[in-house]
Amino acid sequence: MIIWLIKMNEKSILFGTSHIFSIKEFFDGKLKNTQQEAESKRPTNCAYSQIYTNKEESMENQVQEDMKISFNIPQVHGLEPSREKDKDCKIQEENNNGHNMNLAITNCTGESQGKLAEVINHYAGTLNQEISHLLGYPTNQSFDYSALAPLLHFHINNVGDPFMGSSYGVNSANFEVSVLDWFAKLWEIKKEEYWGYITSGGTEGNFHGILLGREKFSDGIIYTSQDSHYSIFKIARMYRMKCMKVSTLVTGEIDCANLKTLLLAHKDKPAIINLNIGTTVKGAIDNIDIVIQTLEESGFSRDRFYIHCDGALFGMMLPLLKQAPSITFKKPIGSITISGHKFLGCPIPCGVLLTRLEHINTLCKDVEVIGSRDTTISGSRSGHAPIFLWYALQKRGIIGLQNEVHKCMMNARYLQRKLRDAGIGTMLNEFSNTVVFEKPLDIEFIRKWSLAYQGNIAHVVVMQHVTIEMLDSFVDEFTKKRAIWFQYGLRKPICLADEIGAENCICSLHN
Repeated sequence: MIIWLIKMNEKSILFGTSHIFSIKEFFDGKLKNTQQEAESKRPTNCAYSQIYTNKEESMENQVQEDMKISFNIPQVHGLEPSREKDKDCKIQEENNNGHNMNLAITNCTGESQGKLAEVINHYAGTLNQEISHLLGYPTNQSFDYSALAPLLHFHINNVGDPFMGSSYGVNSANFEVSVLDWFAKLWEIKKEEYWGYITSGGTEGNFHGILLGREKFSDGIIYTSQDSHYSIFKIARMYRMKCMKVSTLVTGEIDCANLKTLLLAHKDKPAIINLNIGTTVKGAIDNIDIVIQTLEESGFSRDRFYIHCDGALFGMMLPLLKQAPSITFKKPIGSITISGHKFLGCPIPCGVLLTRLEHINTLCKDVEVIGSRDTTISGSRSGHAPIFLWYALQKRGIIGLQNEVHKCMMNARYLQRKLRDAGIGTMLNEFSNTVVFEKPLDIEFIRKWSLAYQGNIAHVVVMQHVTIEMLDSFVDEFTKKRAIWFQYGLRKPICLADEIGAENCICSLHN
C-alpha cells in the first residue's frame, strides 16, 4: 500500500486512508491508530486481504520514503492563476468535469441496483449542467435516441467488410450500408464506384484515408496545413511518412503559394494531400479547386497525387448550404471522412469514411475466421453506431438537416455581432459556425464554458444545442470579466492581427 503525503494549507493529507492529519499528528503516532482502524475494515472474503497482509511489514518504511514526494498543481500557461491556493486545490480536485463521485470499484459482492441507479442519475444531472455551458467543442448534444433503448440488450458487432457481412450474425451491416449509400449520394459518387465503412470517429477515418494514399504511393509525401487536426501529424509519425507542414492564411486556409513551393522542391515524389473541410480552431475550409490547380501547375498529373479530405464537421454541412464550396467525388479526390457525433449527434463517437472502390483493392484480404474481408482499420466495430446514424438521417430528413445547418450559421453570426458590439475582437469565416476571439484570461471561465483555445485565441462552435440565451449569457459574463481584467488600464487586450486579421483586431494599434 502506498501512502501519499501532500502539503496543503499547513496540513497534510494521507491518500489511502480517510483521515486528514496535521504534521504534528502524523509524528505523534496518529498514523498507527488509523492503520489499525483500517485493518479492522479490510475485506476478508476476497483477494484484497492478501494484498494488505503482504504489504503490512514494509508500510512504515514506505511512508518514510513517500514523504519525500511533492505534489504540484499543474498550471495552464497564459492564464491567470487563481487568487487563493485553496481555490487552486479545489479546481484540481474537481478537474474531472466537477464530477465529485466516489467511483472506486471495491465491493466484492457487487453493488445494489439502487446504489448504481443513484450514481448514474447523479452523473446524468451533472452532464445536463455541463451541456448548458458547452460552447467550445463541435458535438451536437440535441438528440433523442430513447427509441433505440431496446437495442442496448444486444452486443452488435460489425466486424469485417460491411458490404460482405460476416459469420457473426448479430450485426447491423444492412443499416451501415444504407448510411454509406446516403453519404455516397451526398458526395456524388455512384454506388458501384465507392466503398466505405462506419469508423470510430474522424481520426480513424484519417488513418484509413492516408493509408489508402500511402498504399497507392509508397514513397509519397504528405502535405497538410499547419492548422490541420493533430491526428494527421500523428498518422505521419505512425506510418513513418515524410510530412510537409504548409503555412496558412490568416483565415486558417492552406496557403497554396507555400504549397506550390514545397511541391516544386519535391517533384520527384508523389503527393498525398490532406485537405481540411473546416480546420480545428478557425473553421477554415481549404479550397479544393485551387489546390488541384496548384498541383497541376507544379507538374503533378492526376496519376501522381492522392487527396484525402478531413471533413470532420463541415464535410456534411457544406453540401447542405447553397453557394458553399462543393465537396464531391466528381473532383479528383480519393477519400472523405466525417465525424458522426459532431453535426449529426450521436451518444458514442463514430464517423463515416468513403473512398473510391478502386483504392480499397490494395488493402483487401480474406479472413476465414470472421467469414469476411479485412478492409477496415479496426477489427470489431460498433454495430450500434450505424443504427444511431441511420435513425438520425431517417428522422430528420434532408430538409430538417438543412434547417439545422442554417440555424447554426445564423446563431454563429449573432454571436460574432454580439462580441463585436461588446468591443471584443472576433473572426468568423464564411460558411463556418466557428467564432474565434481573444482567449479569456480566467481558467475558471474557460472551464465553465468548455472553451477550446490555442495560443492567444479561443473559439465557440455554435452547434444545435447552443441557444441564443446561452450565447447572451456567455457574452454578458465575458464582458464583465474583461472589465475586471482590463480595469485601470494596467493591462490591455493584446494584438491579434496575426491570428484573426487586422480588420478584426481591437488592440490600441488597430482599433
